[in-house]
Amino acid sequence: MQEQGGRGAGEQGCTWCLCVLSPLHPRTPAPLLDNPHFGYNAPMAHAIMTFPPDFLWGTATSAYQVEGNNSNSDWFAWEAADPARIKGDLGCGPASDWWQNAEADLDIAAALGTNAHRLSLEWSRIEPEPSVFDSAAIARYRAILQACHDRGLEPMVTLHHFSNPLWLVEKGDFHSEIVVEYFRRYTAKVVAELGDLIPKWITINEPVTYGVLRYLTHDFPNPGRGGFGALFAAIHNMLRCHAAAYHTIKEAYPAALVGTANNMQVFAARPDGNAIDRRWARMIDRLYNDSWPDALHTGRYRGLWSSKRFKGLAGTYDFVGINYYTRFYLRFPPPPGFVDREWGPEALVSDGAYGEVYAHGLYEIMERVWRRYQKPIYITENGLPDAADRLRPGFLLDHLRQIWHAISFCYPIMGYYHWSLVDNFEWDRGWTQRFGLVAVDPTTQARAWRPSAHLYQEICRSYSISDDMAARYAPEMLAVMWPGEEQRAEAQGSGGAGEQG
Repeated sequence: MQEQGGRGAGEQGCTWCLCVLSPLHPRTPAPLLDNPHFGYNAPMAHAIMTFPPDFLWGTATSAYQVEGNNSNSDWFAWEAADPARIKGDLGCGPASDWWQNAEADLDIAAALGTNAHRLSLEWSRIEPEPSVFDSAAIARYRAILQACHDRGLEPMVTLHHFSNPLWLVEKGDFHSEIVVEYFRRYTAKVVAELGDLIPKWITINEPVTYGVLRYLTHDFPNPGRGGFGALFAAIHNMLRCHAAAYHTIKEAYPAALVGTANNMQVFAARPDGNAIDRRWARMIDRLYNDSWPDALHTGRYRGLWSSKRFKGLAGTYDFVGINYYTRFYLRFPPPPGFVDREWGPEALVSDGAYGEVYAHGLYEIMERVWRRYQKPIYITENGLPDAADRLRPGFLLDHLRQIWHAISFCYPIMGYYHWSLVDNFEWDRGWTQRFGLVAVDPTTQARAWRPSAHLYQEICRSYSISDDMAARYAPEMLAVMWPGEEQRAEAQGSGGAGEQG
């Protein structure tokens, strides 16, 4: 990747404003032709959208969701105290068995043709007691990170992904400023022990979402406090934690890239909504999507009623991570569950009414982030729950088309991390929502590639999306992505997933 002075700087990206090409188009740049993955087993397609040769094709996971039996985490205790808090018949348990066998799934990631993987570290494993660091756990994480490198997967590592050590909760959690020094110390230990293997860092995953689910809705383990006061106190301390971690990483590894993964969704009033609905949607949009990255940019956090400046916070990000999933309609007063989950008959809705498939929203968010912050962008999560894989192939193609569109306008979109590589424990929703390219049976740990995994393999190996892929995996997308080409669906058929690996 060439964030420093390369495509991430904005100018070189314009080399890749290439429109629609065939794999052997005479204007295809030499660097792409030299790429060993380009054109690998690619079908001859006459409509293709080509991605830059330095683009990162990845998948994403988080520690508690895939490792299993993480008994020092607040999530483990929260599940055990009341199993009914988790939807469905299964809790986390062994999860996807990564603590014992992550390398097997990293083999799958390599077979997919990906060149990057986003994963997280579990603070409660590394520091099971205050100031007590587990050398065996650190060694295991080092082995997993080395396994990524050995398979050609550049790791992007998240320090905090929704899970805390039990001792931290007892000492005050994120609503107490004491957490800042603890987080700095944890980061310093990780940097000292593992920093040589980590080129890209996420300090905190979805801080605003985490705060809302923990302090307002109580869908996540709650430390005994709630309400907007507790929420904003936690966000303030997470900002302090982020700044402390950023400076700690940069002091040891100045060239490392550090940012946060921000859950950024489209919030809008319904077309028939009134002026109050629209004003409400704008306010929620600012608080949810803009308040955190604005604070990293300016050093000042603007909440509901006041703003606060934080020392050492301004400019503490090298890129913006976007976790994008869906569009939400809002109305005032808000309905139960806060968002309006009544979709029209033409809407594509993922399993469990998780959300509407709205690919153009990703472009809207990317454009907004680039214009607002002028920093490189990574799509650090994007996916949907779809056990039958009926929507995911089209979802992949259409969202990647939005990324290609942004790149064609010279926005520095540097990589894409699909959520998720494998099915995993989805927090309070348990195993009822399956996000994996690869299906997992949590009782046997058996794996099975879904058709979308084969599609993603073709995409990653060819650095492109094409009408031929659409015809074979998602023929309904031909009319959307290449108007006039839908007749190819009948000619090509919808099969042809190919061979694994």
